[in-house]
Amino acid sequence: MGLKEYVTRRVFHLIITYWAFVTTLFALFRLLPGDPTTLYLQSGMTPEERQRALERLGLDRPLYVQYFDYVTDLLTGDLGWSFRHKAEVYEVLATKFWNTIFLMGTALILAYIIGVLLGAILGWWRGTRREKTGLIGVLIARSSPEFWTGIVLLMVFVFWLNWFPSGRMRSIGMVVDGFWDKYLAWDFVYHMILPLTTAVLYYMTMPVLVMRSGMVNILTSDFIEIKKAEGLPEWTILYKHAARNSILPVVTIAAVTSGVAIGGSLVIETVFNWPGMGRAMVEAVSFNDYQLAMGAFFLMGSFVIMMNFVADLLYVYLDPRVTYGGEQ
Repeated sequence: MGLKEYVTRRVFHLIITYWAFVTTLFALFRLLPGDPTTLYLQSGMTPEERQRALERLGLDRPLYVQYFDYVTDLLTGDLGWSFRHKAEVYEVLATKFWNTIFLMGTALILAYIIGVLLGAILGWWRGTRREKTGLIGVLIARSSPEFWTGIVLLMVFVFWLNWFPSGRMRSIGMVVDGFWDKYLAWDFVYHMILPLTTAVLYYMTMPVLVMRSGMVNILTSDFIEIKKAEGLPEWTILYKHAARNSILPVVTIAAVTSGVAIGGSLVIETVFNWPGMGRAMVEAVSFNDYQLAMGAFFLMGSFVIMMNFVADLLYVYLDPRVTYGGEQ
């Protein structure tokens, strides 16, 4: 099977996955009790007003018609209308989506840079006390829930030392003029330090463990012994030969982990009161705002699916031992 046929098959699988995801998303939200008007009906909305709201949202139509309309709207880029915010779902989620991307994207980049370097060093130190100490620290960070790590950081650096703000994305009263002024401002970076540190401590552990495992295997290879016999410096052997041959599994899992991290940002956003996609999704479910909740789930689910697709193609591209047919 050639490259073109392989990519075509993967794209077909991607389309099937998207269809299954969208169908499941539609069915799950239609199985929930109530509708977007339930909460407001309890606060004074009359039955006539409720019926008009259902008609405006298309929720009075048969399910198959609603499903067809939903899929059609997605294909045209229309995520629907937020009943709670009285605005387009895209407008509500656009800012929150970028808030999550800047936080978790930066965290993942730092986590994988630190993880690869630390994993390579631990692999080079194999069998020593330093390696055992480092592995204990990594395993503690890996087994610690994100909310627990965040609470510890808040307790130490906010309530004890008073070095950082306890939450939010910017100081109260802070006004920004544009997109880059918002995300490149020092006030934004200052508020991002603690949630960023929490995410880095958690997500760096996977590349550390994978890189260390790969290094241990590579360092026992014959060609490494040959390089040592040639008299090459240790750091040259470590990074030019051992690390380069150990990094492939880390690169491929990075794409999958990034999708999971973006989708699982809810915990960090809740602990640090970060106005991102995770919190928006929970609030939308709490207020029975179907369209907003479905839009948030769709964006986050799409990111996970696309990153898995990238990882699938990346692995075959980077590893020459794997053929396009999937056989080694």
